[in-house]
Amino acid sequence: MQSVKKGSKDDLKDQINELRKELNAVILAHYYQEAEIQDIADFVGDSLELARKAKSTSADVIVFAGVNFMAETAKILNPDKLVLLPDLEAGCSLAEGCPANDFKAFREKYPDHLAITYINCSAEVKALSDIICTSSSAEKIINQIPIDKPILFSPDRNLGRYLSQKTGREMLLWNGSCHVHESFSEQKIIDLRLKYPEAKLISHPECEEPILMFSHFIGSTSKLLSYVQEDSSVQYIVATEAGIIHQMKKAAPEKEFIPAPPENDVCSCNECPYMRLNTMEKLYLCMKNEYPSITMDEELRKKALIPIEKMLAMS
Repeated sequence: MQSVKKGSKDDLKDQINELRKELNAVILAHYYQEAEIQDIADFVGDSLELARKAKSTSADVIVFAGVNFMAETAKILNPDKLVLLPDLEAGCSLAEGCPANDFKAFREKYPDHLAITYINCSAEVKALSDIICTSSSAEKIINQIPIDKPILFSPDRNLGRYLSQKTGREMLLWNGSCHVHESFSEQKIIDLRLKYPEAKLISHPECEEPILMFSHFIGSTSKLLSYVQEDSSVQYIVATEAGIIHQMKKAAPEKEFIPAPPENDVCSCNECPYMRLNTMEKLYLCMKNEYPSITMDEELRKKALIPIEKMLAMS
């Protein structure tokens, strides 16, 4: 594998831009990526927005600055395109906590239930699901399911509990969680609210129930971003992965954004370690070497495509 050319960060950006032209590549980045990657990307968004962009792109190569399941989704939607991921080790605690064999057994135990599965899962789990959803599309999708049809919701129990309360639907929940969103300290957030009495607490629905209970606004990553632009407040405590604050500052530079603190003072637990495996250097190298790339069995891809297409149609 070739090494990164020595030089300044501007040199690295120039090299990435040259490769983007040579490859006819599009760089898609999640909101939780480091700021430099967000700034060089062609498009920054949440999982639903990125899936839509991956499906509609005319580029020959998709460079996915995110985690494995996101790049897999891009490959499922684009079997004939080269899909690159800067670091194949960029996983997801939700996906890892829902192995396909265990999920298959869960489904078989409740054969009359419809399986609505959060997009934070492997291609194998997607292939076993009826409909995929994202945090921004889940409520809309659930509201389209006949009231007499029982639902399995996987793999995030916190998001599932929140959606059950919002929609009034009882759902059987897989017992999984995002370690970033479960790391926020209720007591430390209360302390922050006392320190910043004018600040509004805004939270992702993957957070635990005590955090959601006293949040001023709950929404997907993209909805949190829209909210701070439209709302009249000037201070916000942000209970989701800290990468979104970069976009919030760009969208509303006159406002203050305070990252919600984790329970553990010795780690940056409000940053996803998987997302942060991707760096500008790795982005350059994956484009230069056209590796690592996402490969997938065609039969698996076709099965996983069906519930993803349902998500896009119902969203």
